[in-house]
Amino acid sequence: MEGCDHDGRAVLSSAEKTTVTATAVTIVCRFQLERAAGRMKVTLSRRRQRLLLQRVLDAPDCVTSSEAVLQLCFAIGCGVLPRSTPRWWMRRRTGGTWEDLRLCGNARDDYFQEKLCMSRRVFMEISEACAPLLQRQVTFYREPLPPEQIVAYALYRWAIGESYDINTSSFGIGRASGMLAVRDVTNALLRFYGDRISWPTGVRKHVVLRAFLDKGFPNCHGAVDCTHIYVDKPTNAPGENYFDHKHRFSVIAQVVVDLDLRVLDVFVGYPGSCHDIRVIQLSSLSRCAEEGVFFRGPPVTLPGGVRTNGYILGDNGYPPSKWVVVPYGGINQHPDEERFNTK
Repeated sequence: MEGCDHDGRAVLSSAEKTTVTATAVTIVCRFQLERAAGRMKVTLSRRRQRLLLQRVLDAPDCVTSSEAVLQLCFAIGCGVLPRSTPRWWMRRRTGGTWEDLRLCGNARDDYFQEKLCMSRRVFMEISEACAPLLQRQVTFYREPLPPEQIVAYALYRWAIGESYDINTSSFGIGRASGMLAVRDVTNALLRFYGDRISWPTGVRKHVVLRAFLDKGFPNCHGAVDCTHIYVDKPTNAPGENYFDHKHRFSVIAQVVVDLDLRVLDVFVGYPGSCHDIRVIQLSSLSRCAEEGVFFRGPPVTLPGGVRTNGYILGDNGYPPSKWVVVPYGGINQHPDEERFNTK
């Protein structure tokens, strides 16, 4: 039992002291046994490894194989055997599309073509041109996105066509930042490259006319067609206006290109339910063509007795006119008509 001394302090009895001492000794002994068992396991493991290695070395072909491997490594290190530049045999797992685009390697051009539909050289050219307008200031709360990442995301958004909720995560940005990046890159491209979309003049015009002449179309400047750009239905707009023949919401882009697929004219924005004829009638292309802005060459006579100063090629979705040449219609066609349609 516990007692008290003259100063009032608790004093353990002899039996209690014996119990405490036995408990402490038991804990110390158990700890020593566990530590000894651990050392023994390590020793046995090392011994088994040495025995296994010795058996492998005692094999008759081991020495010869080891020497062959050493000689091959020495030859590669000395440059005797040429080493091809390694390529990615499996795409690296990184932080997303943007991190993959930043990686160095000879496979990155393929990755740029896949994700941005352009080479790395073209991407760097666009990034350097747009960087002054995309540079953000460092704030107290965060560091801004680099201009290269902003341009890469906008190009990826246009090339892939995924929603903002899906593709922003692969670039490590939020949905609002993605929408802002697309808007800013669009304005930058229109400012620095707006003059790239223009009707050919001078030497370039003669090159285009000569190329189409060699194909059998004298005085031809290009080809026109429409494509649908899928969008979310605009707010407070009638859904039937944007619902196209593929049962999706879209707007129409009318594009004119030359023989090298260089874009000469773009007219975009009409709802997807509009027909190609209606779009070309409402476009600036029709107005300029009727006013003689584009086609001013010397008149030529086409097969069929059509006399024109210049024209573009279209499909059967367009009506024939003085400046739009379309294929012959009908089923029973003359061989010359079939040949013309094939061209």
